[in-house]
Amino acid sequence: MSMLAPQAAITPAEREKGLRLLVSEAALSGGAAALTSGVILTAFALHLGASNIMVGVLASAPFLAQLLQLPAIVLIERVRARKRIAVITSLIGRAMLAVMAFTAFLSGTLPLIAFLIAQVVLCSMGAVGACAWNAWMRDLAPEERLGQVFAKRTLLLTAISLILGLAAAGALDWTEPGSFARDLVFAGMFALGCITGLISARVVAAMPEPAMPPASGSIKLGELLREPLRDPNFSRLLLFVGSWQFAVNFATPFFTVFIVRQLRFDVSFVMVLSVASQIANILAIRMWGNLSDRFANKPVLAVCGPVYILAIVAMIGASQFEWRELVKLWLIGLHLIMGAAIAGVTLASTNIALKLSPKGSATAYVAASAMATAVAAGVAPILGGLLADFFGARRFELIARWSSPSGVYALPLVLRQWDFYFLIAGVIGLYAIHRLSLVEERGDIEPREMVNQVIGETRRTIRNISTVAGLRAATDLPGSLLRDARVRGRFRRRQAGLNPVK
Repeated sequence: MSMLAPQAAITPAEREKGLRLLVSEAALSGGAAALTSGVILTAFALHLGASNIMVGVLASAPFLAQLLQLPAIVLIERVRARKRIAVITSLIGRAMLAVMAFTAFLSGTLPLIAFLIAQVVLCSMGAVGACAWNAWMRDLAPEERLGQVFAKRTLLLTAISLILGLAAAGALDWTEPGSFARDLVFAGMFALGCITGLISARVVAAMPEPAMPPASGSIKLGELLREPLRDPNFSRLLLFVGSWQFAVNFATPFFTVFIVRQLRFDVSFVMVLSVASQIANILAIRMWGNLSDRFANKPVLAVCGPVYILAIVAMIGASQFEWRELVKLWLIGLHLIMGAAIAGVTLASTNIALKLSPKGSATAYVAASAMATAVAAGVAPILGGLLADFFGARRFELIARWSSPSGVYALPLVLRQWDFYFLIAGVIGLYAIHRLSLVEERGDIEPREMVNQVIGETRRTIRNISTVAGLRAATDLPGSLLRDARVRGRFRRRQAGLNPVK
């Protein structure tokens, strides 16, 4: 365990080696995620015969697991060995991928339950490990090189995700749905993800960890998180974040189910849609960043939010067309639009949360936003799964007729099952945009702090269980929350020393 122990002093050579490993390790962790999450995870669950409620629980697990980051902060403060926590949780979590791979060759309810439990354990360990990882990386990477290092890491993560996404699409296209060959493909992807994930943990263990400063008393998380709730303007922002996340995650986790089961397309086409969304996301994020710097964040949200919501509602059109090629083009176009729009939402919502934060309290405010995101995004797909049978038994038809001397033309609109979800998501999304209009964008933070925080929130591959890039990165607690808590503790003790009680 000495390899996992913090170091009192790190030489420049050790730090440089650690930063090189940090960048190269992205190929391993990114590969594991690309092969076992997002569309592939949903497709595997459907292949095993998962119900709609199970798909909803799978979609909610990554978000609800983020709530474990709060007790993880206390664990880190007590153990004071961030690398040890990150490596051990990674080993436990990635081992669950082997369990999930084995379920490909089984049938019945028990394998599905094992699959779900393994995913919950994986997400839980990932949340605890991410909290330790974030705090560790902020101390390992020099402040002036933080953006450069994570830009390289993001580039490698993106390239691996796109390459493996296309490879997975090809492998799934080569096999027949429900066949033993497809069993082998899914088992192979999760087994390979397990292996690369375990190797990733070994590489992480070789990176140096600076020792944490001496403990400065207990951390009162409740006190830290209550401050943002007492801020009226930030509370309005939290209502926007919560309603927006509920709207998005009520519908998007079921895109794969909609495309595979209702539209009868193969999983390989769903993978193509996912890749298209990621490419649009990557190409658009720099543009939205420049616009947010120039025009502030609310205008960016005011453009990207409605576009994304309207694109979700427009998914209804895919079930109205009879020509299959037109449906494909329609879905590809919508995913390109949604991928580009959600890039702006992710960037601007993180920016505005930081901008509304008082100096010295930014991380506590971002943490409150992350918790609101985790709860709303976690509850929505579970509710969606529970209501699937209700909407599956309903059908709404609206026929528009045009009569003229040359004849009568009818344009039918038929809503069934998942179409209702897209419409409901649109209504809730419009309410979220209304909540955004009540938020005043004011306040100011240091430019470097904003850049570093935004890079920290957007550096990971922004993927959800749906085919469209999501807001999962917004549920990560900032690694500097521990540091803020310690600074506040020292400040209060110093104040008490200067103003003793008489």
